[in-house]
Amino acid sequence: MKPLGFVLLIITSMALSACTPTVSTSEMEVNKDKLIPVKTVAVEEVKLEHTTTQPATVRPFYQAEIQARVSGYVEEVKVDIGDPVKENQVLAILSIPEMKKQVAVMNSKIKRYQALETQALAGIELAKADIVSSQAQFTQAKSELNRVAASLAAAEAEFQRTEDLVQRQSLAPRVLDEVRKKRDSEKAALEAVKSSILSAEANVTVSQARQAAAEADLSVAKADTKIAQSELEELNVMIEYGVLKAPFAGVVTARSIDPGDLVRNLESSKSGHSLFVISQISTVRVQIPIPEIDAVRVNRGDQVTLSFPFYKDEPEIKGLVSRLTQSLDSHSGTMLIEVDIDNAKGKLLPGMFGQASINLSTKVASHTLPARAVRFTEAGEAYVYVLDKDKTVSVIDVKTGFDDGNTIEIVSGVETGQDVIDAHRERFTNGQKVNVLQD
Repeated sequence: MKPLGFVLLIITSMALSACTPTVSTSEMEVNKDKLIPVKTVAVEEVKLEHTTTQPATVRPFYQAEIQARVSGYVEEVKVDIGDPVKENQVLAILSIPEMKKQVAVMNSKIKRYQALETQALAGIELAKADIVSSQAQFTQAKSELNRVAASLAAAEAEFQRTEDLVQRQSLAPRVLDEVRKKRDSEKAALEAVKSSILSAEANVTVSQARQAAAEADLSVAKADTKIAQSELEELNVMIEYGVLKAPFAGVVTARSIDPGDLVRNLESSKSGHSLFVISQISTVRVQIPIPEIDAVRVNRGDQVTLSFPFYKDEPEIKGLVSRLTQSLDSHSGTMLIEVDIDNAKGKLLPGMFGQASINLSTKVASHTLPARAVRFTEAGEAYVYVLDKDKTVSVIDVKTGFDDGNTIEIVSGVETGQDVIDAHRERFTNGQKVNVLQD
């Protein structure tokens, strides 16, 4: 026996079937035709290579402002604006006669100090000779001391023997007086020799002192000579500054002096203006400020395409990112990058403005849709019409990213493979059914 619930379900189904009219295939086609026909596109996941377009400015590869290191009158100007120059080529010559006079004075001082050196050397040699002579006298006096001491001893012995004989009355007293005189003479001779020894020692000491003084005079003279020579070298260097030269090969892009002008050195000049400006433009730097949003994606070696409005008929210039500052400017919030461009033909002039398109090397997997499939509200909010398997519309808010005019990156809101209504004039609502046209 079947359950009561099951029987009631069968009876209800039969009643509903009897009440519902049967819809033919032709009627279904008519209802389908009443739905709005649409075409769809699928959300794709691709690796995008971002491109950013920014203003570009041409700068010289090198630029030097030539200023005066010494004061003087302009004697000769050898170049003018627009002239190409080589490295170390003379640009102008300054007349500085007072420094040349100082050179003559310094040369005279050097000669005087060198003469004092010669004089001190002679003094040293003379002192050395005096030392030798005094030492010889000292040696001779010591030898004489030994001889006189021996003679005195003999005289003393003779005196004592004679005195003994006189006391015994073996000799006359006058003989003792003669012997005494002889002994006293030898004593005096001994004292004289001792004095000569002391004198010789003193002479040696004096001669040694004279030698030390002469050597000190020589050291002072040499030091004075060296100082004077250093000052002369400094003067010669300053005189060399009077010849203005190009620091590198380039073009004279500015000149502000004429023959006869008084030029003041950098320290005393209040204006500090440059006399010449030398720019190297055979290769130029193209400087490009990159916004913060793209700064983290720029790398050395990224391809750059440059265009300039004044060269509309010329092909675009290709280059690579040569260097980047790796920091953001606190005022503009941009990071400066540079591109080195060969400018052998001289078409690019410093100060020119153009446009740079940088292909950022970082590729990111992103969801994308054709730009025509993305709608925007009056407030600028993006949304799309997503279809499910039953062809039912869902209005989905999305967040967009990179937009090149043809394709828009969808950062969030949809997934890969979802069908989205393509470009259409109609506005759709949530839950609305549509008729999807097949390509």
